[in-house]
Amino acid sequence: MLLLCRALRRICAAGRPPSRSLMELRELVPALNDFASLSLAESWDNVGLLVEPSPPHAVRTLLLTNDLTEQVMEEAVQKNADLVLSYHPPIFAPLKRVTWRTWKERLVVRALEHRIGIYSPHTAYDAVPHGVNNWLSKGLGACTSVPLHPSTAPSHPTEGTHRVEFCADTAENLETVLSKISDIPETFCLTTLPVRVDGEEQTRVSLNCSQKALLEVVALLSQNSLLYRKTEIILLQKPLLPHTGMGRLCTLSEPASLSDIIERIKSHLKLPHIRLAMGTGKTLDSPVKKAALCAGSGSSVLKGMEADLYLTGEMSHHDVLDAVANGISVILCEHSNTERGFLSELCDMLTVHLQNKINIILSEKDKDPLQVV
Repeated sequence: MLLLCRALRRICAAGRPPSRSLMELRELVPALNDFASLSLAESWDNVGLLVEPSPPHAVRTLLLTNDLTEQVMEEAVQKNADLVLSYHPPIFAPLKRVTWRTWKERLVVRALEHRIGIYSPHTAYDAVPHGVNNWLSKGLGACTSVPLHPSTAPSHPTEGTHRVEFCADTAENLETVLSKISDIPETFCLTTLPVRVDGEEQTRVSLNCSQKALLEVVALLSQNSLLYRKTEIILLQKPLLPHTGMGRLCTLSEPASLSDIIERIKSHLKLPHIRLAMGTGKTLDSPVKKAALCAGSGSSVLKGMEADLYLTGEMSHHDVLDAVANGISVILCEHSNTERGFLSELCDMLTVHLQNKINIILSEKDKDPLQVV
């Protein structure tokens, strides 16, 4: 009966049969993950598909919101959304029960009752080059930017996390050692190379291994003091991903006064006001050449960065004091005000990325909970 009512509501609301354009959730979620890899999210974050109706689940309408409140969930029901993409994860701390008692539990209940999935990208969208921080940087005017905390690739370019190298100046027992190394699980790329060291013919041995295998390799080599003394252990670094990471350090093409920057940001974020902490020795006419920014809550990301200006949604009182004492002005716009405007760009990008297969709409009920009175 519930599914029938939903279908009838969909037909009545549109004045015509529902669009044939759709994607199965099992197809849509990987496509969303391709748009911004969840491996880029911070380790503490809770990202991806958080609520899944029983399959199969067809998605015709995707609702974008910054925060999934009960008001936004009711909007999703009324607009017949099949999936809500909520930038902030509505489920963060583990739920021990799903009842009607708390608002976050009620979100899950309502979502499942109306067969609405919930997906959250959060800090994965912060990190990607085409994400929230890139959008926020446009409020400064023409500039170039680099991540404050660059992201690394999810895996090493070669197998293993460590490289072990050693030289043997005698073939005696070397074959036995190499055979034993080969038998250790998670050892890779074992190679030997004849070399001349200090005029003597030697064999250079190189191998990659995991952290677990490293302990066994070292234990084996330590049984031969001569080999062990000549052993080098190299930690393999994951490569940095270009233009990807948390926060942005922006260098303006032309310096601008602090007052001009304020007006640009207010215009970009469509805000009548912002909060300003003036850096020591600075005025509204002081030039801004470099700005460090972080959408949302920027204290941990911006801390210690050298810039003329910090731009973020919120910072702790004492972190603001530290910045001001160091001559850095701080602009605070409230947490979600530095994120929500990105959704309009996201709507356009996802429409292209998903090849216009589904309807993508923006929430009209989503808003920052704080207001000036």
